[in-house]
Amino acid sequence: MTIKEQLQRCGASVVLRPLLHYVAKNPGPNLVKLVELVDRVGGGEFPEKTMTALKKGALDEDNVWVRMATNLLRDTDKKHTRQLLMTVGLGALNGTKLVRANREKYNCNIPFQILFDPTSACNLKCKGCWAGEYDKHNNLSLAQMDDIVRQAKALGTRMFMLTGGEPLMRADDVLTVARKHRECYFVIYTNATLLTDELVKRVKKCGNITFAISMEGTPESNDARRGKGAYLRSVKAMERLQNTGLLFGISVCYTRDNIAAVTSDAFMQDMIARGVRFGLYFQYMPVGAKADVELIPTPAQREEMYHWLRRTRNGKTGNPMFVMDFQNDGAYVGGCIAAGRNYFHINAAGDIEPCVFIHYADSNIREHTLLEALQRPLFQAFYKGQPFCDNHLKPCPMLENPHILREMVNCTGACSTDQIAQEDVETLCSKCDAYAADWHPVAERIWAENPQPKPKTQYYAGKK
Repeated sequence: MTIKEQLQRCGASVVLRPLLHYVAKNPGPNLVKLVELVDRVGGGEFPEKTMTALKKGALDEDNVWVRMATNLLRDTDKKHTRQLLMTVGLGALNGTKLVRANREKYNCNIPFQILFDPTSACNLKCKGCWAGEYDKHNNLSLAQMDDIVRQAKALGTRMFMLTGGEPLMRADDVLTVARKHRECYFVIYTNATLLTDELVKRVKKCGNITFAISMEGTPESNDARRGKGAYLRSVKAMERLQNTGLLFGISVCYTRDNIAAVTSDAFMQDMIARGVRFGLYFQYMPVGAKADVELIPTPAQREEMYHWLRRTRNGKTGNPMFVMDFQNDGAYVGGCIAAGRNYFHINAAGDIEPCVFIHYADSNIREHTLLEALQRPLFQAFYKGQPFCDNHLKPCPMLENPHILREMVNCTGACSTDQIAQEDVETLCSKCDAYAADWHPVAERIWAENPQPKPKTQYYAGKK
C-alpha cells in the first residue's frame, strides 16, 4: 500500500466513523451526505448522472435500495462496514485509474478483478460441478497466492474472488493473504460447511473478506444437487455471519431443474430475512466430461430469468437485495468480460484461463507473469474480438457463440486445462451448439423489444 493510499484510508476512517453512526440514525438526508463524501473522495471519477441519481434515490424512503442501505448499516458491524467502504471505495478509485492507464500502456486487457483457486480439493461433490472432476491434490502455495495479488495490484486490480474446490480448506493461508493486502477486497465462494464460529471471528477481525454461500432454493432443490444436509449447513453458517454482523451473499447456479425455486418470492424473502445482501447468479454451463446438457435452462426459462432480474431490481417493486446474473446482465457491461477485460481465472494448477468456465490456457503462473498472459495469443484473441456479438444477451464465446471459441482455441494453440479428463474444444462446443441455435431468435426478439443500456465500451480493442 502506497503512502498516499495509507493517508487516504486514515482520512476516510476519521470521517466515516461518525458519519455511519448518523446515517444509521437518520438514513435519508445522511445517506445523501455519504454519497457526497464518496463523490468528493472520488475527485469526480464517478459519472455525474450516477451520483445525482444516488442522491435523489437516497431521499426516497420507499426506495428498495434505500431500504437495503438502511438494513446494511443497521445490521452490519460498523467497523466491518467502515473497512468495506474504505477498501472497496478507495481500492476501486486508485485501482481504476491504474487499470485504465495500463490498458493504454500495454495494449491489452487489464482486469478489475481476478478469480483464483487456492485449492482444487472440496469436501462436497455437487451434481454437475466442473470442479468436482478436478484433481484433489492441486494447490496454489501461500507464496503463489501472495504473488498473484502483488502482481495484480501493480496493474491496478484491487478485487479478488476465490473459487475452487472449497477455498476455506486453505483458510489460514487465505486470511494471511487478505491481512497482508488490506487495500484489496476478497470475495470467497464457499459451500459454508467450514464456516465455524472461530473462523467467522477471525474473518471479522480481518475486515476485507466477504462470502458468497452456495445456495440453490429449497432444502429439496439445494440438497438434490449438493448432497443431503447441505441446505441446513448453509443456513447455520448464515446465522453465524448474521449474528456476527458480517456482510455476505449467496452464489446461485440456476439449472433447468431449480430455476423456479431460486427465483421464487419465498426464496428471496427467506434469504433477505437470513441477512443475505447480494446474490450472484450464473447459468449452468456444460463444462467437463460429466456435464449434463439437460441441466441447461431452456430458452423460455432464460427469457423469464431476464424479466425476473429486472423486476427484482426495480427500485419501487423489487427486493432489498442486489442480484446480478453473469449471462443476462451482459448488456450492462458491454458483453463478454473474460480474458482480463473485467476478470480472468487462475486454477489451482496455476493455469491462467480466460474464464472460470472456459478451461483452456496458453500460460501458467509458474512460467509467465500475469501481464505476459494478458499479452499472449489466447487472451489477445479475446481482446481483439470482444464484444463477440452486438446483442449482449449473447455475450459468451462458448455458450452462445461456440463457433468463436472453436476458432480462438484452434488458432492460438491453447490447451485444455481440465484436471481430470482433457476436453478438446470441439467436444465442449458441440454441447453448446443446439442451445446457441435455440436461444438466438429469442435473444434477438428480446433485444429488439426492450430498451437496452448503453455502457461505455472504451475497453474494446480499437473501439474507443
